Amino acid sequence: MSTMNISLPDALKSFVDEQVSQRGYGTSSEYIRELIRKDQDRQQLRKLLLAGAASAPAAPADASYFEGLRGRVRKANEPAAKA
Repeated sequence: MSTMNISLPDALKSFVDEQVSQRGYGTSSEYIRELIRKDQDRQQLRKLLLAGAASAPAAPADASYFEGLRGRVRKANEPAAKA
C-alpha cells in the first residue's frame, strides 16, 4: 500500500479526528479511504446516469412492463424441475 501525506487546516484535522472517534474508524486513513471510495462510487453513478440520459429512448416503464418484470423474477426464483 502506498502512502500519501496531506496537510489540513486545524479545523479540518479536528473534524477528521472527531469522525474517527465518533464513527468507529481505527485511523484517519480508514476514514479518508472510505470518503475516496464513496466519491468513486458517486462518479461512477454520475457516469452511468449521463450515459443513460444520452441513450436512445426505450419503451415506457408502465404497469405492463413492471408486471412482466415481476413475472421474470418469479420464474427465476422457482425451484428447478419438480420430480
